[in-house]
Amino acid sequence: MRPLDHLSSIKVKLGVVIVSAVGASVVVTGLGTWAGVPWIVGGAIGGAIALTMVQFLARGMTSPLREMTAAAKAMASGDYDRRVTQTSRDEVGELARVFNQMSAELAETDRLRRDLVANVSHELRTPISALQAVLENLVDGVEPADPETLASMLEQVERLGRLVTQLLDLSRLESGAVPLQTKRFGVEELLDRVVRETCGPGTEVTDVNVKTDVTPTDLEMTADPERLHQVLTNLVANAVRHSPQGGTVELVGSAVARGVRFEVLDQGPGIPEGDRGKVFERFYRSDAARPADGGIGLGLAIARWIVELHRGEIWVEGREGGGCRMVAELPSLV
Repeated sequence: MRPLDHLSSIKVKLGVVIVSAVGASVVVTGLGTWAGVPWIVGGAIGGAIALTMVQFLARGMTSPLREMTAAAKAMASGDYDRRVTQTSRDEVGELARVFNQMSAELAETDRLRRDLVANVSHELRTPISALQAVLENLVDGVEPADPETLASMLEQVERLGRLVTQLLDLSRLESGAVPLQTKRFGVEELLDRVVRETCGPGTEVTDVNVKTDVTPTDLEMTADPERLHQVLTNLVANAVRHSPQGGTVELVGSAVARGVRFEVLDQGPGIPEGDRGKVFERFYRSDAARPADGGIGLGLAIARWIVELHRGEIWVEGREGGGCRMVAELPSLV
C-alpha cells in the first residue's frame, strides 16, 4: 500500500512531500541544537532524513509510471496481458486505469486478429482442398469430367467467392470506406424483393414458408436500399437455414418512434441467451444456432456494421415456444 494513495490530486501529494521533508528537517535540526549538537551536523542529519522521506513518499507516487513503462515495453514485444496497479486516486491513478483499459482492448484486438487468420485459413483450406482433390482425380483419369463433378467444383469456387466478397465488404465497412447511397423507397417492395431473391422460384429453398408483413402497408423510409437489402437477405437466409422442414419464417417491417423496425422470426433451435451478444462477432459459431454446413460467420458481422452505419441498432431475442427473433431498428435518414 502506498501511503499517499488516498489523496486525489498529484499537486496535493507534492505539497505533502515538500511540507513533510521541510518539517522533518526543521524538527531534527532544532532538536539537535537543543541537545547541543553543532548546527552543521544537525542540519546534515535533518537533510538526510528529509531526503529519505522524499524518496519513500515519491517512490509510491511514481511507481505506477515505472509499472507502465515496463508494461509498455512488454506490449511492444507482443505481451498484452500486463497490467499496472491502479489504487491511486490522483491523475496518475486515472492514467493507470486508462492504460489497463487500453491493454485489455489491445489484447482483445490481438485475439481477434489471430482468430481471423486462423478462421480465414480454415475456411479457405476446405474448398481449396476439395477442388485440389477433384482436379487431381480428373487429371489422373480417376473420375470423368461429368456435369455432376463440374457442378461440385463450381460449388466450391462459389464458396470461395462468397468468403472473399464478405471479407472485402467487412474490411470496407470497418474502415468507413463505404458511403451510404440513400434514397426514399417503399419498405414492402424491399421485403418482397428480399423474399423473392432468397427463397423464390429458381432458389434452392423449397421446404420453408416465408411470409412478409408491413405495417402500415404504404410504409416508406430513407436509407441505402442495397445495403439494407444485404442485411435482410442475410437474416432471412440464416432463418431459413435454421428452420425445420415445413417451418415458417416471418419478415416484418413496422413503423416505430425512431424510424422503422425490421424483424425476422424463425422456428429453429434459437440462440442461447449467453451467446446472443456474440453472434455479431466475426467468425462466431454457435453449435446450437448454426448447423455444420451453414455460413462462415461473417454475415451477421457485416449486417451489424451496415445497421450501425445507418445509426441503428441490431440485436437478437428469443421466442416463446422456441425459435429466434432478429431485430433491427433504423432511423429514416433525411
